[in-house]
Amino acid sequence: MFHRLVSFLSLFVVAASSLAAAAGSRYSWPFPETSRKKGLQVQMVDDAVSLGVRHAALNLNLAQLVDLTGHSNSLTWSGGGRTFHFHPGYVQAMDRQVKPLSDAGAVVSIIVLAYASGQPALDAVLLHPGYDPACPNHLGAFNSRTPEGRAWFTAALEFLAERWSRPDQEFGRVANWIIGNEVNSHWFWANCGRVSLEQFTDDYEAVMRLAHDAVHRESAHSRVYLSLEHHWNIHYPGGDDRQTFPGRPFLERFAARARAGGDFAWHVAFHPYPENLFEPRTWRDASATTNVHTTPRITFKNLELLPQFLAQPEFLFAGHPRRIILSEQGFHTPDGPDGEAIQAAAYCYAMRKVASLPAIDSFILHRHVDHGQEGGLRLGLWSRDLTSANPAQPLRKKPIYAVFRATETPEEDAAYAFALPLIGWTNWEAFAPTKSPR
Repeated sequence: MFHRLVSFLSLFVVAASSLAAAAGSRYSWPFPETSRKKGLQVQMVDDAVSLGVRHAALNLNLAQLVDLTGHSNSLTWSGGGRTFHFHPGYVQAMDRQVKPLSDAGAVVSIIVLAYASGQPALDAVLLHPGYDPACPNHLGAFNSRTPEGRAWFTAALEFLAERWSRPDQEFGRVANWIIGNEVNSHWFWANCGRVSLEQFTDDYEAVMRLAHDAVHRESAHSRVYLSLEHHWNIHYPGGDDRQTFPGRPFLERFAARARAGGDFAWHVAFHPYPENLFEPRTWRDASATTNVHTTPRITFKNLELLPQFLAQPEFLFAGHPRRIILSEQGFHTPDGPDGEAIQAAAYCYAMRKVASLPAIDSFILHRHVDHGQEGGLRLGLWSRDLTSANPAQPLRKKPIYAVFRATETPEEDAAYAFALPLIGWTNWEAFAPTKSPR
């Protein structure tokens, strides 16, 4: 009886929380639930739709969105007693991706980024005051430190969330908002200079709270995610401990900070790349061990550790675990006659692993097309045209393309059969579905 009462009270709290969110939001459409997990970071919308993706991720650069000059043809948003302006061409270009994907039934995730623009006034508004121009990817942490930075960040998220939450879905629908990229390696992907884990986490928690509140003013049931890469109890070897942080202590600090300020519905977008990005055979990852408190990395090999970790009481929200999506990860195509088959086999292995873990909502593959500016990595469903000035001009579908298309269809078992001898297995029994902790 006691356990049934606790269960009832937990459901009551969740329901009350949802009703409160809906009451304070402009729109309260239900989250687009799907049991299918196949996703893609989309470059070619029509191709993605034809592949049957059920999850789609798109990058959005605030530096291309925000219009500080207030042109007469700009799109506007009113908030806090002032008017904010946004570039219509960029917004409409995003609409042309969001709408056909959501119309086709995909759960659309927007990855919110802020690249250095080279325009001092714009960068001062969007980028963290500690941003160091020497950082390798010119991707900054968001500016939550100044009133102007907070105002523009909030207005941008409100404007976009309202546009992509309308009941008529005029411009399409966005369900997920991923705030930044791989922030535990902030020097490379969310730069705010050289800082401690505590300094960075506290700033990022403030940004996540701003994003959550802005999105939920417009859409009651959209979800806001933090973004982590696969280094879990070690930091990325390419940086020192004021440039990169292990994921586990980062999450522990973030969760404690969020609770101290009044907990809110943050979720996790994780990137379980293989330990060596140039070695797709993730089942060989030596640094992906079985103890969540000691494993150097969480990759596809030991992915079950992530939902186990987040099922601990201190990470729950309203009695339930945070949602988990895998928003960016892929497999390199090695050189050699078997390289493309090995890439495809790695996808089969990873997808079967994800399918066995009900706590993980999606596996969004990176990339659609090989890209010439990814340090030699060839991660795409398509190879690229090496003669083109476009670094991601599609040339030819690789074997992984057919495997991806067959995923979550009646043809999946036959399409995946080739992978078993490449992995060294005779069947997929190791990936029997497990019970969801939800």
